[in-house]
Amino acid sequence: MPFDKIVRTVAEGAAAETLGPLPEWDLSDLYDGIDAPEVAADLQAALDRAKTFETSYKGKLGELASENVSALVTAIRAYEDLEDLLGRLISFAGLVYAGDTTDPKVQKFYGDVQEQITSSSSHLLFFTLEMNRIDDPVLETALEDKALAHYRPWIEDLRKEKPFQLEDRVEQLFHEKSVTGRGAWNRLFDETIASLTFDVNGETLSVEPTLTLLQDADPQKREQAAEALAQTFSENLRTFTLITNTLAKDKEISDRWRKFGDIADSRHLANRVEREVVDAMVAAVREAYPKLSHRYYAMKAKWLGVEKLNHWDRNAPLPQADKSVISWDEAKGTVLSAYGQFSPDMADIAQRFFDENWIDAPARSGKAPGAFAHPTVPSAHPYVLVNYQGKIRDVMTLAHELGHGVHQVLAGHNGPLMAPTPLTLAETASVFGEMLTFQSLLEKAETKAARKIMLAGKAEDMINTVVRQIAFYTFERKLHTERRNGELTSDQIGDLWLDVQRESLGPAVQINPGYETFWTYIPHFIHSPFYVYAYAFGDCLVNSLYAVYQDAEEGFQDKYFELLKAGGTKHHSELLAPFNLDASDPAFWKKGLSVIEGIIDELEAMED
Repeated sequence: MPFDKIVRTVAEGAAAETLGPLPEWDLSDLYDGIDAPEVAADLQAALDRAKTFETSYKGKLGELASENVSALVTAIRAYEDLEDLLGRLISFAGLVYAGDTTDPKVQKFYGDVQEQITSSSSHLLFFTLEMNRIDDPVLETALEDKALAHYRPWIEDLRKEKPFQLEDRVEQLFHEKSVTGRGAWNRLFDETIASLTFDVNGETLSVEPTLTLLQDADPQKREQAAEALAQTFSENLRTFTLITNTLAKDKEISDRWRKFGDIADSRHLANRVEREVVDAMVAAVREAYPKLSHRYYAMKAKWLGVEKLNHWDRNAPLPQADKSVISWDEAKGTVLSAYGQFSPDMADIAQRFFDENWIDAPARSGKAPGAFAHPTVPSAHPYVLVNYQGKIRDVMTLAHELGHGVHQVLAGHNGPLMAPTPLTLAETASVFGEMLTFQSLLEKAETKAARKIMLAGKAEDMINTVVRQIAFYTFERKLHTERRNGELTSDQIGDLWLDVQRESLGPAVQINPGYETFWTYIPHFIHSPFYVYAYAFGDCLVNSLYAVYQDAEEGFQDKYFELLKAGGTKHHSELLAPFNLDASDPAFWKKGLSVIEGIIDELEAMED
């Protein structure tokens, strides 16, 4: 039997029986298909319009800013329209590719679109660079014009990039070579991961179902899955090591040319968050490891009746846990009900994702692993990808990604230039959606044992979101620092991985042979270096925000919606001020972490 048939039999056949019908997204709101004539027409139109734009405005922005502000506004609007068109094309190609990364026709389509988008956008590179060469006094005077002032948040964000931008031709070279450089290595990683197979007790699985087995109630299945993962990762270690070394060096070259002071400064800049704020958060989380993960895993080992947890037992269900499979309709109802209790408007927006086929749910062969919400462009709407397999964590993942989706819908009115939200704040709505869903389920827990199961699950999710992601960030810092001294071997990378895992997991977790390879499958290390701290930022922020919500009288929902609607138009300090929260205050992070500690306190009290 061919591999894809085997995987579909194992992963999808069971799903059809127990999960109910799973939706697959309808991408026709973008384009009818990869062969649709509109795709080729829009690719050509984008190139033609970009060339015309360059001819019309290159070398003239300074003059427009001082003498003809209305013409400058016209230029920005034309640039914005082009960004929307290019965004629509690359979003469509990316979503099709995520749906099946192993189809040769899809691979070619994605690669071709990437190349053509890069070619078109190279004619637009001058625009932001030249905007940043306009003298500050001239620009400030121009911003007195109401129409231009609409774009002030975008312009101020551009100015933050100014110290790190290079001469135009160097920027163009970096941009055009990204297709054969960073972009190509990203694609190699995606296609390698999607094509891997794992032999688990005679069944051939892809990566997502195999990882899901680490949450199985049967300890033997968990061990078999962990061994299968380690075996396949080891067999492909040379490829993953080369990809990681190459991308780390690529980033070092870019950082050096742009004169970034710290290996993560480019990410902080993109996130519009200060290095000191991130450092304070990381220090607070690492200091809290003993009170959080170490303490929790020691309790869990006792619950499972072992002296130490094996690394494959970290996400094992508790003995009393409900092992039933949650159908898709039940998951949908759970999330929409939780959203609706907070705000009917929030539930109405989320409902559209189901009604209008904006979600792709099955865990099928070739599909990208994990989950995401893609905003596409404001002239369209977001899409959500999950790999739904009926676990309670899958329900929480659905709540998480729909939170992103709601946020993206609400921020869309800001337009292509100002709708995108920095990653640190982009995780706010997703984690808040998870919290709403958790609290809704917790209220329905009818017994002490059921409440314990719910609290333990939430503690694990929070540890995975905060402790694990900061461990990931620490690993990345170590890896990128060491890479500046030369290429790293697989063993060296594995040692760095184990160091941070031991620190974060604590003495109650036994790290067994094979776990040194588990860094290989984390896509964030490849696609978005240092992205991971945004999860911890978002979780701690939401913990503090939810505490405000619990104590608030009328009006919280309105302020929360205003936060989401702001998109990328405001700094985190400005958005949090209405809630009397300040991320630059170390106490802010301790407050967020105390919520996790409080859940573990309650679990410990249940032992008495």
